[in-house]
Amino acid sequence: MARIAGVNVPTQKKVLVGLTYIYGVGPVKAQSIVNDLSIDPNKRINELTDHDILKIREYIDANIKVEGDLRRDVSMNIKRLTDLGCYRGLRHRKGLPVRGQRTHTNARTRKGKAVAIAGKKKVTR
Repeated sequence: MARIAGVNVPTQKKVLVGLTYIYGVGPVKAQSIVNDLSIDPNKRINELTDHDILKIREYIDANIKVEGDLRRDVSMNIKRLTDLGCYRGLRHRKGLPVRGQRTHTNARTRKGKAVAIAGKKKVTR
């Protein structure tokens, strides 16, 4: 496995797909990396030379914020919002959707598994 930015990139994947395994590198950024370094996007990771992998590693270190630094920045931004007590911070604190989605229905990913309300059975007469 090739190790780029502290991540073991799968060797059987094509270069564009393999680079997206790095947190902070999506399909568009992977395409720009390949274009800037003039690497064939149809090659697989195991077909790259050590020189190509070194070029990719240096390019990512120099130009793109990835993995630990990016995760730290995101968590610090969320912590800043919660400390301020602004609306978005309160939504983060309560574990509700932050960007205006409806919560009457849906939002199960953010709110967690639905919990039945105890003692709310129909009264039969």
